[in-house]
Amino acid sequence: MGFYAERIVPRIVDVACGTKTVQPLRRRVCEGLAGEVIEIGFGSGHNVPFYPAAVTGVTAVEPSDVGWQRAGDRVRAATVPVQRAGLDGQALPFENDTFDAALSTWTLCTIPDAAAALREVRRVLKPGGTLHFLEHGLAPAEDENVRRWQRRLEPLNKRVFGGCHLTRPTVDMLATAGFTITDLDVFYEKGAPKPMGADSLGTALSP
Repeated sequence: MGFYAERIVPRIVDVACGTKTVQPLRRRVCEGLAGEVIEIGFGSGHNVPFYPAAVTGVTAVEPSDVGWQRAGDRVRAATVPVQRAGLDGQALPFENDTFDAALSTWTLCTIPDAAAALREVRRVLKPGGTLHFLEHGLAPAEDENVRRWQRRLEPLNKRVFGGCHLTRPTVDMLATAGFTITDLDVFYEKGAPKPMGADSLGTALSP
């Protein structure tokens, strides 16, 4: 990675994803997590304050050393053990059927091979485990004007935000990976431009 991607992008993402307006969304997506949890795209730890008491431990998958460093205060204040034990969501260093649940927030947009990452999440989840997701992506089909803007803005967005796509179809990707969506809310994030704030929040079951 170049200097910008390695040193600057994690700081931009830390600020952009750490606003008070998204805290209620983080609280919602973390509801129902329990047992041993793997969080892909841990970033700088903005989900940590919202882990439920039923969570017994969190394994953080985060490629950025800067992101992990900026998570330091949140990790130290966590009420559950949090350890960094993975750098690449596309190749997780864990045995099959290891985790009770998984968490992904604004991550699938940036992972180069999101399909591979979802297959890996399924592999390391126990049968019946759940993936809690909060992702932005392709706007609903009825909003073609928003989709057009997403396609126009995506090349610039990828350059500024370290490869972040605006047009990935989150729900379709989950279904293709073999997950069953059990809860889903599709909406535009309050305070965000529609092309950047077309969110999907829910849970998906691993068979």
